[in-house]
Amino acid sequence: MNRFKKWLLSIVCVMALFFATTAALVIYVDPFFQYHAPLGWFPYLVDNQLSQNPGMAKHMEYDSVILGSSMTVNFNTVWFEELMGLHAIKLNYSGAYPKDQSNIMELIFDSDNQVSTVFLGVDVATYTGGVEETKYPVPYYLYDDNLFNDVQYLLNKDVLLNYILRPLADPDKTDLATVYQSWWTDEYYNIQWVMHNYKQPEAVEEKTPVDAYLVSTGRNLDVNICPYIEQNPNTVFYVFFPPGSILFWNDIMQENHLEATMAEFQYIADRLLAYDNVRVFFFPNQEWIVTDLNNYADEIHYHSKINRYMTECFAKGECEVENSTMMAEELEKMRDVIERFDFEALFSVEY
Repeated sequence: MNRFKKWLLSIVCVMALFFATTAALVIYVDPFFQYHAPLGWFPYLVDNQLSQNPGMAKHMEYDSVILGSSMTVNFNTVWFEELMGLHAIKLNYSGAYPKDQSNIMELIFDSDNQVSTVFLGVDVATYTGGVEETKYPVPYYLYDDNLFNDVQYLLNKDVLLNYILRPLADPDKTDLATVYQSWWTDEYYNIQWVMHNYKQPEAVEEKTPVDAYLVSTGRNLDVNICPYIEQNPNTVFYVFFPPGSILFWNDIMQENHLEATMAEFQYIADRLLAYDNVRVFFFPNQEWIVTDLNNYADEIHYHSKINRYMTECFAKGECEVENSTMMAEELEKMRDVIERFDFEALFSVEY
């Protein structure tokens, strides 16, 4: 019996040592940046928005933040330094809902950084969801300050193998200037690829009421966006509407909610323009972008050169909407682009 107890005690001690060593290694390297900024020598792999964004928000140094969905992943933070003198960080979430933006903004404004500027991409479709809705399940133990639930991080096999040991074995440090950049390379941005993969939705006969999206959109603004604007009057929010392609608008027309979508654009702009620290930029009616499918890899995702163009517009104040009347005029220009576009010609070609 004594031999069994010694054997059992040895097993327990070995396991305890293994767990303690693993936890110490995770704390030291900290691949999700929960406890400190990156070590200069370690080749960090940054590819997990949900798990790594909160740590970067807490412990990286920055004065500006780029937020939004996959519509924002092709920004290069070097451009913001070059054109606007800003030390920016990208904290994007693919398919981000307003709640996703709220989760990360809470950490951004609780950090030690003095945030002068936030660039927030708005995808109107996501603002019709629930105020607590996120695109993917969120590992909230990485977003809070509760050290006790960090065991899920400290003793995580995936963290140890894929974010500590694998980078050591095959160093390829992620460039944070282009982190989360889309996998599409230049050859995917062409009309043949886009049209080959595009599936037109079924036509809907019943028209969506004009005000159908306004209540849910208003709630999302009230809960997930506006509080951060109001609580941080010294931070300038560059809110921008990304340019979905003409196929994005074709979907809207097929599903018969054009007027409701236009009303939502106007409503969001009107709400946000009421704040002195908000600037609104509208890109969907840039005809040279949206009608040329060679700028896209699918109906909504555009080439990084478009991100560069938007950055230049932020710096110069171009494509800026300064009041409600201007927004209405921009929407009329969008309507004109749609009405003049030859959809019949587009769909008559074999791709």
